[in-house]
Amino acid sequence: MRISFLHTIENNRQVFEHAAIELGLRADDLRHAVRADLREAVERAGTPASDIKVQTSGCLLELATHADAVVVTCATLGPAVDEMGLAEVPVIRADAALAAAAAEAAQGGGKIAVLCAAEGAIESNRKLFTQHAEARAASVEIVHMSQVWALFRSGEMDACFAAIASAATDAYAAGASVVALAHPWMAPAAELASESSDGKQPLDSARAALNAVMQRINSASAAKR
Repeated sequence: MRISFLHTIENNRQVFEHAAIELGLRADDLRHAVRADLREAVERAGTPASDIKVQTSGCLLELATHADAVVVTCATLGPAVDEMGLAEVPVIRADAALAAAAAEAAQGGGKIAVLCAAEGAIESNRKLFTQHAEARAASVEIVHMSQVWALFRSGEMDACFAAIASAATDAYAAGASVVALAHPWMAPAAELASESSDGKQPLDSARAALNAVMQRINSASAAKR
């Protein structure tokens, strides 16, 4: 199974590669492209302008060559993915896969706590998670952690992951049935959180996206038989 990834933060490459290998995929079958310029262009414009969407679509189509699926790991590029139309292989938004997995886990009245560090991602996450949660009769609470964003940007990763794990533990204690880590780079904190939350482990977008990829590809293979 060959998977291509479009990242806008270099750290996310290692996160998704680690998750893929955990799921039994080979590192040789993974292809990564890091395009920080696309995220920076969206941030400067305040919205994905038409030229940015064209660039993103072109990058995704190139990554789809000789791949069975493409994963877009940056939520900032989500609108460009949604508007690019049909592709020859599945193009999976990591943030949408996480929202769907969280809603499924919380269905029947559960509460989803979404840990979000970047202020600019709060409303987009609220909209995305609520969209999926409402269909499952679940509720959503966005937990903004500005201090975690500051730690991440300054490179203080041990303190950053410890703070995320602590926030996840607090969210479970406050009644959350599901905790979701909004940013892919948060994934290493998931196991730390499980150690202090009676084994409850937050969901992360790397595992959610790769599970979605494997389900899509397996379903397509089964349909061809």
